[in-house]
Amino acid sequence: MHPLEWPVWLGLAVLWCYGSLPWRWVHRSGNVLGRLLAPLLSVRAQVAKRNLQLCFPEIDASERASLLAANLRNTGHMLGEFAFAWMASRNALLRVPGRFSGVEHLQQALARGRGVLLAGVHLSHLELCGRITSQQLAPAPMAGLYREHASAAFEWAIKRRRLRYAGAMFRRDELRGALRWLKAGNILWYAPDQEYKRGDSLFVPFFGLPAATLTATHQLAKLSGAAVIGFAHKRLADGSFEISFAPALEDFPSSDARLDTERVNQLLEAAIRQAPEQYLWLHQRFKTRPPGEAKLYD
Repeated sequence: MHPLEWPVWLGLAVLWCYGSLPWRWVHRSGNVLGRLLAPLLSVRAQVAKRNLQLCFPEIDASERASLLAANLRNTGHMLGEFAFAWMASRNALLRVPGRFSGVEHLQQALARGRGVLLAGVHLSHLELCGRITSQQLAPAPMAGLYREHASAAFEWAIKRRRLRYAGAMFRRDELRGALRWLKAGNILWYAPDQEYKRGDSLFVPFFGLPAATLTATHQLAKLSGAAVIGFAHKRLADGSFEISFAPALEDFPSSDARLDTERVNQLLEAAIRQAPEQYLWLHQRFKTRPPGEAKLYD
């Protein structure tokens, strides 16, 4: 309740109002909101442009420009999707069309008594599709591993909203709790596709470039015995979502953390390529470089 947090409470009130609208209104407003936000994202737009140059050298400049424009419009959808995921009622969420594929891979792992580590990526609708999966499908309790917010008010409020539909929420430093959750045969969602300063990391290929990548997926699977399954989702033009589960990685984890981390990155890259315009390219994924290599961002 510190006065410095009052603007955060105002922002949360706006999110609550936005997320309380019918889904069809939220979805239809996405492109309009994205166009309004684009001028405010000029610096981040340069990051996204550079990422697309690095990750899609095989397409020409005009195609990348179209992809960048679509990605910036997608930021409007992202705001609405987060608001709806956090603030919408249970009944409102049931009206969001979701089509699932690969559910048998999830069921097979759970039937063997194993926990499941869902390896996801930062698509704009990660929170919304996580809630849809947790609320409409999950055959076992589902939790999330997340990075704590800097604002105490935002952290308190959003965690309370998440716990309405998630079985538990673990900060990235609460690994003991996450391991207990997996060992109990539950589902844990985790997105290891971004660069973090804390934790063991290796330089392994991501879209053909060496990227500092946490080895946490290897470690969590090794310590818990959980199956690692790719979790992908994309928004269709009508506002529905396709949510898919990849086959569990075989012979995982191995004794080679580097090889395992490379395999996980391949899984994540495949998920991004399903809907590249909906990915969070605004993040400086290649900020840390191997010793002696030049920086990739101005």
